[in-house]
Amino acid sequence: MGTWDTGPFDNDTAADFANALDAARPEERAALIRGVLTRTVDAVGWLTGGEEAVAAAALIAAQCPGGEPIDTPCGPEEPLPVFPDDLRTLADEALARVISEEAGPASNWVDPADWKQWRANLTRVRTVLAPPTPSIPLFDVE
Repeated sequence: MGTWDTGPFDNDTAADFANALDAARPEERAALIRGVLTRTVDAVGWLTGGEEAVAAAALIAAQCPGGEPIDTPCGPEEPLPVFPDDLRTLADEALARVISEEAGPASNWVDPADWKQWRANLTRVRTVLAPPTPSIPLFDVE
């Protein structure tokens, strides 16, 4: 497993995922992203992967208000489709699984000195993915 840095595409597996997205037909890219997120959410027990889910979630968050564009030479180079809204929730669930204590080797994806920054980056992506809380009036004032 290659450890580079704290960004969503800063490891070998995520960079390979970006290449797979580029190699896929445009109409297949959203399904690839949905697949890695679903596998992460549905994983049972010790999570042995998740780098692709982190990358996929970052791509979805980049399309959300407040999201940061993916500007790295290791990310996808081909244009991505506008992702369906339901992928936001799935991406957030996948990141929750990655961040969780039972996530297994997740803390080894980055250098231990960078673990807090990596986790903060994931938390920031989750904040962008979270749908806004609807405002509900507490009182009906007329």
